[in-house]
Amino acid sequence: MPLRFTPIMDTDVMSVHETESGYVSGSGSESSLPEIYFTKPHLAFLNRQLQFLEPQEILRWCITSLPGLFQTTAFGLTGLVTLDMLSKMKIPRPQMVDLIFLDTLHHFPETLALVDRIRSEYPLVNVHVYKPDGVDTSEEFARKHGDNLWQTNDELYDWIAKVEPAQRAYRELQVAAVLTGRRRSQGGKRGDLDVIEVDEAGLIKVNPLANWSFQQVQGYVKENRVPYNELLDRGYKSIGDWHSTQPIKAGEDERAGRWKGQQKTECGIHNPRSKFAQYLQEQETKKREEALHKALGNLEVTA
Repeated sequence: MPLRFTPIMDTDVMSVHETESGYVSGSGSESSLPEIYFTKPHLAFLNRQLQFLEPQEILRWCITSLPGLFQTTAFGLTGLVTLDMLSKMKIPRPQMVDLIFLDTLHHFPETLALVDRIRSEYPLVNVHVYKPDGVDTSEEFARKHGDNLWQTNDELYDWIAKVEPAQRAYRELQVAAVLTGRRRSQGGKRGDLDVIEVDEAGLIKVNPLANWSFQQVQGYVKENRVPYNELLDRGYKSIGDWHSTQPIKAGEDERAGRWKGQQKTECGIHNPRSKFAQYLQEQETKKREEALHKALGNLEVTA
């Protein structure tokens, strides 16, 4: 049975059908973009071939093979390397890969300063910034959703700050495939990462530096003088929101500073369906059933 991937478009109830992975489905798509068909054996074949290629070769394959391609990034080292590699390929404007940055309103000031520097250093690259719906500052976020939501309800925080903005970006930009900064050497759930994969909503995710170590990434950054987050010089290796990121000690895993002391290892965007997303879907299903029951009742009355 072939796997079918369609560009991500609007649906009647986005908040219900989408998952913590942050990727919207193509169930309501009427896009003019071409659809992509892979069989499972074909996908396995692609991964066997791509794993032996250099990241630049993988990126070139993506540009020529995947419509609706974007790069999602929080401007970590791997994402910056991907950005720099793409900038050196002399890609014509129509094929250039735009960036999607989710501004959770809780990033470090150093991260936001880096975004401005990236815009200056790579002026041809479009950076699409998406924030939590209806708010523009952390103060507005707290007034609307309560103080320290990441502590009182971390799944709800992930949904509001990351997943919903991500699905909105994918819908509005008609995203069909994304480049990520995930690598096997980051450990945890990423240890057996494929170069190309498909999430449960049908979005193609490509991890062009999946085979690289932190040392290789760091070496590329230094050799090519790629702008990077100043926090990396202060003991940080993986940087997210200020409230869930700490420096790491020598010998610790690269992502050990994320959600320290918790079982959590992913922010929600790369996770499967969350309990909160399931709850939303159950509520919407219940609402639709009630509406259908009411409509049938009205038909019986008129009959």
